[in-house]
Amino acid sequence: MNKLDAMQIFVRVAEAGSFTAVAEQLQVARSAITRQIAALEKQLRVKLITRSTRSLTLTPAGSAYLEKCRVILNMVDAAEASLGEDTALARGRIRLGLPISFGLERLMPALIAFAQAQPRIELMMDFSDQRSKLIEEGIDLSIRITADLQPGDIVRQLGQAHLLTLASPAYVSAHGQPNHPQALVHHECLVYSMSMSAATWPYSVEGQLQHFPVRGRIRANNGSALTQAAARGMGITVQPDFIAEPFLARGEVLQILQDFAPPPLGIYAVLPSNRYIPHRVNVLLEHLANSLRPA
Repeated sequence: MNKLDAMQIFVRVAEAGSFTAVAEQLQVARSAITRQIAALEKQLRVKLITRSTRSLTLTPAGSAYLEKCRVILNMVDAAEASLGEDTALARGRIRLGLPISFGLERLMPALIAFAQAQPRIELMMDFSDQRSKLIEEGIDLSIRITADLQPGDIVRQLGQAHLLTLASPAYVSAHGQPNHPQALVHHECLVYSMSMSAATWPYSVEGQLQHFPVRGRIRANNGSALTQAAARGMGITVQPDFIAEPFLARGEVLQILQDFAPPPLGIYAVLPSNRYIPHRVNVLLEHLANSLRPA
C-alpha cells in the first residue's frame, strides 16, 4: 500500500461522505476504495470510519487523522513544487466545473494553452450552469459568475462581468424603447431562470440599487439562448458582456437603459472548503488569473 495514495483517498472519502462517490470520481471499483481504507486502518491499528447502510462517519481518531493528512499532503505538494524553478513538476488530474457560455467563449483558449504547456496534467471539464457541489462531485476548481457568493465559499476573484440590457432593433421599432427600468414591466422580457416565480432585475438608480419586476413567457438557464431570442425580436434580456459582445458587434441587438447599469458580476474561482490545494490546481489558478487579467 502506498501510504500517500491511501491518505489522499481517505481525505476524499471523509469529505465526500461516500465510498461510491470517490470511486466514481477516480473511475475505479468501489471495492478498490474500501480495500485502501481497510488497509490503512489495519496499518494504523485504529478505526477511522464507522460505516452504516446509509452513511459513514469519522471516528474521533479518524477526525484527528483527517486534519493531519491535510497538513501532510499540503507539505508534500509544497516540497515537490519547490524542487522546480517554475511549474515543471505540476502533474496529475484536475476536474473543473465550468459555466457553459463563459467556459466555451473565454476559458477554453486559456485551458487549451494550459494543456499544451503542462503535458503531465489531465483536465476533466464539466460544463454546467448549475451550482456545483465541489466536495460531493470531486471537483477541484469551479468557475462561478455571480453576485451572490454563499457563506463559507473559498474563492479567488479573477475578474468582473458587466451586465447589459439588450433588445433587437426590430423589437425597439415595434414596441418602443424603455427609458427607465420601471417601464420593463410593460415589455416582454427574456429571463435567465428555470423557475416560474416572479422575476426582478437589479438596476442602479441615482446611485441606489433597486430591483424592478419583469414579465415574460420565455425563460431559460442559458444566456446565449436568451440573447438569440432577443436578436430575433422576442423581447428584452439582460446578459453579461461576454455573451452580448458578438451580438452587439453584428448589430443583432442594441444596448438599452445604459444610464441604469446593473451592478457587475464577479468572476470567481471556487475551491473545495477545508481541502488542501494541490500544486497542480494552484498552477492552473495562476494561469487563469493571468489569462483573464485585463490587457
